[in-house]
Amino acid sequence: MFLGEYEYKVDTKGRLPLPPKFRQELGAGLMLTRGTDTCVVVYPLAEWRSLADTEPARTVALSQKRRKLNRHIYGGAFDMTLDGQGRVALPLPLRRYAKIDDGATIVGLNNYIELWNPELWNAEKVSVEQQVWQITESLEDRQ
Repeated sequence: MFLGEYEYKVDTKGRLPLPPKFRQELGAGLMLTRGTDTCVVVYPLAEWRSLADTEPARTVALSQKRRKLNRHIYGGAFDMTLDGQGRVALPLPLRRYAKIDDGATIVGLNNYIELWNPELWNAEKVSVEQQVWQITESLEDRQ
């Protein structure tokens, strides 16, 4: 399980250390892809396979929206491993997409992780904190 918020530096080779408590769960490999927000999403390999095996992901993309979503998620995905120091090499296209330069905020979100530009994360966090009660109430109405 991935929980918490962490600040780490990205080295000159584009490598980002991940929190020690996250590393064991990512030891078998990880997938990095573009998030729907301006961030990089990190999935343990098993979670990625589960996501890819869901019915919408396996079926032929007949709708334009499904094709565009598949291009965004799967077309921007990179199969990676952690190095001996617990770092992941962030591919340049993902660093550019998420505007990650010399530092990143790592956010644990239960079964996946998001990597953010620290300034963008702070803005997102403020936005979420301002809306969380409305979001919670709208979810309660659906149950």
